[in-house]
This record gives sequence, structure tokens and C-alpha cells, in this order.
Amino acid sequence: MERRSYESVAVSSRIRLARNFMDYPFPGRLLRDPHGEEQAREIVRIVTSQLVRLESFTPYDMSRISAERAELLAEKNLISRGLINNRPISAALVSVDESISVMVNEEDHIREQYFIDGFDLTRAFERMSGIDEFISHTIPFAYDEELGYLTACPTNLGTGLRASVMLFLPAVNRGGRMRELIPILESKGLTVRGAFGEGSGAEGERFQISNEVTLGPSEGEILSVVEDAVRIVSETELRERERMKEEGVALKDRLMRSYGVLCNCCRLEEREFMQRTADVKLAIALGFFKGVEEGTEAEQMRRIDRLAVAMRPASINHLNGAPLGQEGQNEYRAEYTVAAIRGMELV
Repeated sequence: MERRSYESVAVSSRIRLARNFMDYPFPGRLLRDPHGEEQAREIVRIVTSQLVRLESFTPYDMSRISAERAELLAEKNLISRGLINNRPISAALVSVDESISVMVNEEDHIREQYFIDGFDLTRAFERMSGIDEFISHTIPFAYDEELGYLTACPTNLGTGLRASVMLFLPAVNRGGRMRELIPILESKGLTVRGAFGEGSGAEGERFQISNEVTLGPSEGEILSVVEDAVRIVSETELRERERMKEEGVALKDRLMRSYGVLCNCCRLEEREFMQRTADVKLAIALGFFKGVEEGTEAEQMRRIDRLAVAMRPASINHLNGAPLGQEGQNEYRAEYTVAAIRGMELV
């Protein structure tokens, strides 16, 4: 099965590299050292000066930005909770299109990540490797001939590489097949997490598959293992979708009811929003909408993915221009979603 067949399954690919610099204490020690903040700021200055030579990045000093701005960046997966927890010494640099994010002084000195739509880990890795090499020209990375790149957490030793793909798996999830797939993936040194990483649930029936092992295999071997797993899971999802079609009108009725709710609601809680939009995405994938031209299914589904990011709490407050209470957010989410879904002209 060709890779293009996975467009309705693979939401996005991400490459993340963990690196530390020689001759500097790791961030955990910098936080405890009375003089650590000065060294931390020096690291931020060095990384920033190097990256801005490469392309346009927006710098965020975590000690100076508001809690609301930090939460907005976290909702977009551009920064981690760990970076927020290290606010006195941490920073982030984000590219204009938000495809690249470099976190400074999180658990490691730098966490570089690159996002790309769909399933293309090789392209993402090539892009991230170029940035990684560019940064290393200024300060050498902490590296051991036997252990590879040295990191704060032993699970990142070696390549320091995490390759992950976000998959939309409604058929596998609803059919109970995830329970069968997870042990198989774990036996291959992989892990399955929810949409927002470790400890998160599978919001919108999205699951993240990534490598658990970084020490031992090469970068190429890691990419190959993750890619093979994504193909296996994607093919399983596509087969399960075909089986779902056997439910006929009953299935279409359930999914289209969610479309009706999203087009006419007056208040919409986040949990219901995620489930209803997952139903609509599945209906698009199954060809239930007459207004979706053949070959445009993946793009229509990505429009809903972008809507999902925009309808998270901090993003709603940002769009509104002022904080809203939960009920106000539910009403805003409903009004915004009605306009967005109707504007897609799916029927």
C-alpha cells in the first residue's frame, strides 16, 4: 500500500532532538545553582544568536511572557510543561510558520522539534538535522563515544531522537483493536500515547506512535522502525473502516448527527467538541459527504484538525481578546465551530 493511501490516517509527523552543551551544567543543576541563572541566560543568548542567522524565529523568554501566552504555546505543542516549570531560566524560539520549535533549558539545554503535516518522517528528520548541525557549530554538544549524545534522562541517551507520527484511528479505537496493537508495538521498542504526549488521553481519537529506544539503533534504524509501525497501524485502520461501512445507514446516521450538532449548537464543551469533530472526520474519510470532492478528503480533515487547535481554552481566550469563563468558552466554541463547519460546505 502506497504512502499516499495514509493521508486520511496520518495527521502529522514530528522529529525531536535532545541535546546538551559541553562545559555547562544541565538545566536541573542550573536551577539549584546560585550562579546558574547567568549560565542559563548565556545558553539562551548563544542559541538565539545562532538560530536568527538561519531564518526568522520569534523568541519567547519564559520568565517574561504571561501565563496566558505560555499556555497558548503549550496548547499548540510548541513548548512543553517542563519548559513552563523552568520559567526562571528557559526560553523558546518558534519559526514564523510554527513548524519549528526550539526549547532552551527545559530538561536538556535544547529540545529541537519539527512538525510536518501527514506522514513524512524522513523529510522532517532531514530538516531538523540541518538545524541541529547549524547550532552545533557554535558550541560542541556533550557526546560520548559509547553512549552517544548525553542527556538529562537516560531514556534519551544515544541519538537523542524521538520520531513520532500522530494518527487518526477512530475505527481501530472503536473496534477495540488498540488493545491488540499496543503490545505488538511495544515489543518493537515503540510507545503509544495520546494526542498531547505522555499521560494524555486520545482526544479526537488521535494516537501518537513514537520510538521508546534511543540508545543502540542509528537514526536511520529508528526512522525505519517507526515508519514500518505506522504503515501496519494505518493499514489496520483502513481495513477497519471498510468493515465499519457494513453498518450501513446506522453508522452514517450516528456520524451525520454529530455534523448536525456542530452546525446548530449554541454551547459546546471541549470533550463533546472533540468527539463530534472526530465523527465528522470519519464521515469525510468514509465518503459520506457529497460536498467533498474526491482527493480532497485529507485537506478537509486537516481543516478540522486546525479548528481543534483553535478551540482549546487558551486559544479561545486569545481569539476573543480577553479571558472567558468556562461557560463563555463553551458558547464561543459553539459559535465559532458552527461558522467553521458550515463554511466547509460538506453537504
